[in-house]
Amino acid sequence: MNVPKHNPIRPAVPGDIPALKRVIDATDMFPSEMLDDMIADFFNDKENDEIWLTFDSSDDQNNAKAIAYCRPEEMTDRTWNLLLIAVNPDFQGEGIGAALMSHIEDHLAARGQRVLIVETSGTDALARTREFYRLCQYDQESRIRDFYADGDDKITFRKALQS
Repeated sequence: MNVPKHNPIRPAVPGDIPALKRVIDATDMFPSEMLDDMIADFFNDKENDEIWLTFDSSDDQNNAKAIAYCRPEEMTDRTWNLLLIAVNPDFQGEGIGAALMSHIEDHLAARGQRVLIVETSGTDALARTREFYRLCQYDQESRIRDFYADGDDKITFRKALQS
């Protein structure tokens, strides 16, 4: 794993937006123009509980290699949902995604949060993503058939944050 010795994981700042959009475009997660609205409350509402992180190996905000986003699940007791994690394909396989997951888990556990879930597609195209969650010690909890579209199931993974 070629992760730098200093901590390259930090909260996203407005200047990161262009680089984070490049990560989203490179991974084809969703149309990157959606990011502005998605992250606005994080920047503008000091009471916002969302977590938006970037993995950036330098002080240059145009060098973001990854993005992660999670938020508390409404109407639950300390359950969080990781809604986005993406690593630029040029840097996949270097441990960046695992480092982001571990950072989020440690942060939430230190705050007394109970559970982190992550949802993904059941298509063959996302088999590698599902294997990544398994390698990060997440358990598959559910499958909702045809959730996203016909033949595109929603798979939910879960990890307890407290022992």
